Amino acid sequence: MAPPLSLGKRRRTAGPAGPGRRSLLAGVAALGALGAAGCSRVATASTREGGDLLGRLRAQGVVRLGIAGEIPFGYIDKDGRLTGEAPELARVIFKRLGVDRVQPVPTEFGSLIPGLNSQQFDVVAAGMYVNPDRCEQVIFADPDYQMLDAFIVRKGNPLGLHSYQDVVRRKAKFATGTGYAEIQYAVEAGYKQGDILIVPDQVAGLNAVEAGRVDVFAGTALTVREVVKKSSKAEATKPFAPLVKGEPHVDGGAFAFRPTETRLRDAFNAELHRMKKSGELLRILRPFGFTKEEMTDLTAKELCGG
Repeated sequence: MAPPLSLGKRRRTAGPAGPGRRSLLAGVAALGALGAAGCSRVATASTREGGDLLGRLRAQGVVRLGIAGEIPFGYIDKDGRLTGEAPELARVIFKRLGVDRVQPVPTEFGSLIPGLNSQQFDVVAAGMYVNPDRCEQVIFADPDYQMLDAFIVRKGNPLGLHSYQDVVRRKAKFATGTGYAEIQYAVEAGYKQGDILIVPDQVAGLNAVEAGRVDVFAGTALTVREVVKKSSKAEATKPFAPLVKGEPHVDGGAFAFRPTETRLRDAFNAELHRMKKSGELLRILRPFGFTKEEMTDLTAKELCGG
């Protein structure tokens, strides 16, 4: 993916009755504050080759996760517990790396990379898509999932929208989320960027379609299929691969690390690859709506364009 905004997309599961972004962030903030009270040590920049963050995290016993507060990537459940595919995966991998606890640090999705590089947290754990723009700012583990796009449309899909090209041809009113990669996919298909309605998240997108303010909202296939489950006015289209430079493109989401911390990234990758091979990764992600089709052998190097 190559969005014009280097901090493109984010995220995805649970239904439309779930909490919105603002309440999710508030809940994560509360957990973060509790975690911070028990850990006053703050990681600082690494000075040795490959970084020394892993050693310092082991010593302090906690890793700070940059979370965007989105279902299913990182959110507060009905019992007030931080969960989601990224936190649950992080808990397992960091435990095996000798770090017992994860501490959420909530922020808006577009602030994740700046927050990581300014030491506000140690790792981005938000289902972030890997793309060349982001690869110039951070280093990624290999993707833990792959994803196609889909649309939220009114019941019956009256305009017959199944691709970004359809949206352009039918002159449909188009919406997507803040910083989402779908912005660039629509622009590449010929949609004028200034005409795109930007909304906070998939719930707001569903509301916009149901209210008739837009004809279509674009998001990931997982996000879309989950958020419309309880809607009587809207439905999800079939997943599809957006075109990038004329070719179908599949995205992959991964954890992000500061460029100096190759030692931590490599250790994380080693555990992730073991979990992929054993099938444990799918078992962890399945409760959040991920299927076998979303498992992937894509690498960060491929998606970075290297």
